[in-house]
Amino acid sequence: MDLNVSPADVEFRDEVRTWLHEHGPAEPRPRGGRAMREFDVAWQRTQYDAGWAGINWPVEFGGRGLSLLQQVIWYEEYATLGLPGIDSCFVGNSHAGPTLISRGNEQQKSFHLPKILRGEVIWAQGFSEPEAGSDLASLQTRAEVDGDELVVTGQKVWTSYADLADWQELLVRTDRDAAKHKGITWVICDMRSPGVDVRPLQTMEGEHDFAEVFYDEVRIPLTNVVGAINDGWSVAMSTLSFERGTAFTASQTKLAETVEQLIELAHQRGIADDEVARNLATARAEVAALGAMTYAGVSRNLRQPEPGPEGSILKLFYAELSQRVYRLAMDVLGPEQLRLGAAGTHPDWHHDYLLSYSFSIGGGTSEIMRNIIGERVLGLPR
Repeated sequence: MDLNVSPADVEFRDEVRTWLHEHGPAEPRPRGGRAMREFDVAWQRTQYDAGWAGINWPVEFGGRGLSLLQQVIWYEEYATLGLPGIDSCFVGNSHAGPTLISRGNEQQKSFHLPKILRGEVIWAQGFSEPEAGSDLASLQTRAEVDGDELVVTGQKVWTSYADLADWQELLVRTDRDAAKHKGITWVICDMRSPGVDVRPLQTMEGEHDFAEVFYDEVRIPLTNVVGAINDGWSVAMSTLSFERGTAFTASQTKLAETVEQLIELAHQRGIADDEVARNLATARAEVAALGAMTYAGVSRNLRQPEPGPEGSILKLFYAELSQRVYRLAMDVLGPEQLRLGAAGTHPDWHHDYLLSYSFSIGGGTSEIMRNIIGERVLGLPR
């Protein structure tokens, strides 16, 4: 690993910590609906106005052009102060925006990137389908070329923030005769288009962040295609590499903070069980290892134009470690924590415990991550 923290980076961390402490939202973030959207876009606009949006985006696209390490420093300080983590601006900031910078044309960049950074729009991800989740290349939402438009018909599911979104990164099948990884196109969909039907889904932790989306002959201009027709799989891999890289650094830092809080709580409750003590010590060591893996990933990504498949290692370890930590939290806190809204329950950990079940599914299942690591990192046969 070749990663040196310079005096300028130390000064940058102090600057970030001071600004976030003075300007971070004081009120709790709403759990859903229009109030959550208004909260998220207002906070994004505050960051933009102060020059903190798009820290490592190139200057020509409205960012600050700072290093990937400085972006990680921002995420770490952000999470340490307990500020809202992944929100409804996440897909635009960490999926669509970086993908457009990498693969979009000049018109797409100039139109969409400033709106994302200013918090004027929300993006959703339209990848997974009822029969194409882990095996994303099996997607069947079809798009027929009709003149200068694509006509899209099909269904997506587990679409984050679809009910709040203005735009969507959408994968469609434009050649049904091609091999399944071929014939796919990455296209920008206007969520207000006629024929788009969004149906929110309630998940077991009580939120409505996900939705089913149905498309009934939705017309999308060909100018909204990112990359080329039938080259969408390549573009999608760029999108997912950003998601599986350092985008979840804030969540990883929050996890480390959770472990320390659990250790302190176990002391306060006088828990002397040797098994719990061993599990807490193991969790502390594992979150430290996760942090080291993140920094190793930053070092590697500084030497290449896009994150590589190694991000799947981070994604896999984070997902499964999160589940272990929050199961451990239930052991420390007691089973009453599972009763949502019950008097005396911890305000976040029971929610995060239930949410953690999705971590080994969303963004690619743990089984798919292991396949990617085996085939694309270790070079093992399929």
